[in-house]
Amino acid sequence: MQLVDAVAEALPGHDVSIAFLDVQHTDLAEALAGFVTGEHAVILPLVLSAGFHMRTGIAKGLERLERIGAELADELGPDDRLVQVLAERIEDSGLTAADSVVLAAAGSSDARAVRECFETGRRLAVRLGRPVTVGFIAAAMPRLHDAIDMVRDVHPGTRVVVGTYLLAPGSFYDAALNAGGDVVAAPLLLPERGAPAELVDLVLDRYRGATER
Repeated sequence: MQLVDAVAEALPGHDVSIAFLDVQHTDLAEALAGFVTGEHAVILPLVLSAGFHMRTGIAKGLERLERIGAELADELGPDDRLVQVLAERIEDSGLTAADSVVLAAAGSSDARAVRECFETGRRLAVRLGRPVTVGFIAAAMPRLHDAIDMVRDVHPGTRVVVGTYLLAPGSFYDAALNAGGDVVAAPLLLPERGAPAELVDLVLDRYRGATER
């Protein structure tokens, strides 16, 4: 992943690697502990908000991680650097003054994570200078397709541009493509491009915050 490569380049002399976990069927703390190979390790979840799996699967097992010298960094969002990249993706999709914007978030059963997504929508509205409606692909309300329909009911004939609050292409992005928007902006990370400087800076900040603790 370009983001991991960019972070590794910014931290010469550090061992930077990525681990993919099945959050549905894995003891996350135990699995992460298997990747810790030295003292003073930092585990940085590449998640935009701290949902159920972050707060229960990882954080509740933190004692086990601490015993082997690992520190858990904070989740990435909400943060204005994410909002900046979101805005750029939406503007690059061809946003016009007449369009309506819906922000597609993955969704969570964790109420705090849902509030964080609405906060990101609020910040994006300020950045774009127009209203932004938030819709969720799963696990939270309103669902994305309902949010798109609601915008069309309020603004008949408007073109709906969907911004995707997702790190990379995948099943959630595919769901956003099929939710009924007229235009769907790209996710934050794109396979054919390098990682945005804002995201690299954000990850480095989260890493430094964990090391300071």
